[in-house]
Amino acid sequence: MIDLIDSHCHLEKYIHAGSIDNVLNAAKESGVARMIAVGTDFADWRLYHDLANKYKEQIYYAIGIHPSHVDNTWVSQSQIIAPFFSEEIKPLAIGEIGLDYYHLPADPKERAYTIELQKTAFKMQLSLALQFDVPIIVHSRSSFNDCVHLIDQSGVDWNKVVFHCFVEGPEQIKILNERGGRASFTGIITYKNGEIVRQAVLSQGLDKLMLETDTPYLSPVPFRGKENRPAYLRQIAEFSATLFGMELPDFARIITKNTEDFFGIKSLVQQDQSANRLDPLVNHKKDISN
Repeated sequence: MIDLIDSHCHLEKYIHAGSIDNVLNAAKESGVARMIAVGTDFADWRLYHDLANKYKEQIYYAIGIHPSHVDNTWVSQSQIIAPFFSEEIKPLAIGEIGLDYYHLPADPKERAYTIELQKTAFKMQLSLALQFDVPIIVHSRSSFNDCVHLIDQSGVDWNKVVFHCFVEGPEQIKILNERGGRASFTGIITYKNGEIVRQAVLSQGLDKLMLETDTPYLSPVPFRGKENRPAYLRQIAEFSATLFGMELPDFARIITKNTEDFFGIKSLVQQDQSANRLDPLVNHKKDISN
């Protein structure tokens, strides 16, 4: 049995549809025992917090304002982020945050204004990640150089930075890796036209490699064109293992440990186990006092 972690997925659609249990069960059957639900704005942060609380051993979560969701309400939204780190079930990371120059207004003035708004929101959220000392999940679309520049300026630890759904090539991977950062990869690596991304995977190597589905988007072959699911991480992992000339179980152990280490998941599991071991002692003391 393999044990994979989907390092980036969006589950709100399945929560609202009442099908989340089916999605999670299918993932377990496929060997995807755990996943990280990644927020995009305040509308899904509480959903993911509650989901992580309900499924403590299967779901973790991150919160952030996606660049395409940055508008004139972003400042008020951002004020909601910090209180989540006082909750018992805390976010693993700030994300996804970053810059998206692909979806911009056609009007030059509106375009320039939107870019500046995104940059301001990105810088503020980078400072929050620095404050809470948590990893950062970066969304970078047609904006790689600006993302790197702003992270350089922020003072955050590059070892805590992952560029998710990486679609650049080996040159850009080298820029990230030399700084200590990394990329995570989706089903795009299975696409016929994904050769440059496959080169990036091999260029980064196994030490920093993490995989994700970005559910419900970017289903891997043979499910391309259909709605994605965390269960399909297995197909991405099988394809990636073949790229590295490895057997799936050995490959899965490496990328799972990479994901646990990057997000601190193993330490959280150990804390939960320690708390559970203490529970009987606490209850025993209560019995004696009564």
